[in-house]
Amino acid sequence: MRTTQPIEYAFFRKGKSEIVPAEVIVEKAVNLTVNGELWLTMMCTPIHLEALAIGFLYNEGIIKSMDEVVDVRPCENGENVDVWLTRNVEQPTDWRKTSGCTGGVTSQTESGSESVGQANGACVRPAQVTELAACLFEAQDLYKQTGGVHTSALSDGEQIVLSAEDIGRHNTLDKIAGLYLMRKPELAHKILLTTGRVSSEMIQKAAKIGASIVISRTSPSSLSVEIAEKAGITLIGYARRDRFIIYTHPERVIEAEQVA
Repeated sequence: MRTTQPIEYAFFRKGKSEIVPAEVIVEKAVNLTVNGELWLTMMCTPIHLEALAIGFLYNEGIIKSMDEVVDVRPCENGENVDVWLTRNVEQPTDWRKTSGCTGGVTSQTESGSESVGQANGACVRPAQVTELAACLFEAQDLYKQTGGVHTSALSDGEQIVLSAEDIGRHNTLDKIAGLYLMRKPELAHKILLTTGRVSSEMIQKAAKIGASIVISRTSPSSLSVEIAEKAGITLIGYARRDRFIIYTHPERVIEAEQVA
């Protein structure tokens, strides 16, 4: 399954144009089938489809661990992902469109966010925030080829442990959740990084996986700030190599001389 597609475009500059070979990110409709029943169609980039399906079901509260999954298998043409569970489950009847790219949906409400709690939180130095923002850029393999794609990553505060790319920013967090459940890395702390705007469903997915710090390259929404405050999540936006903005729980970002 290709994640990029070759094209040619006309590049116009200084009154002249030239034909340039390039790559664009693939956007594909992929059906999610649970226990043989079609649930919905996801618009996504066809990579880590098993993780996307598992993470979506986890973030929607359908499953809690891989112990409930018998099998997960994308079809050969990448147009469907089959998930078989150990028990019968009912499909949610009230899917709501989210503010995610490519028209995401969720059955969760804004009040459904989980509390991370201060005791579970990592503390980071300002330099770590900017270093992790730089690491996120280095993890953007598809972005470097095509642009127009989001990346999210899970870190322990020192390095990137898991990363996922997709045309939809909400899909990247479902993929991160799925990869985490499937690979089960040992993490003392969970810091989530993303290139996308942090909307309410993004911060809910971050809380679901237990991230105590969320770092974004762009801005949060008003509702995501409210949810992060209640959930005990340190929300950081506009993270660059030399600056960032802390919107909630700034106590987790400490100066070097305060580190014991």
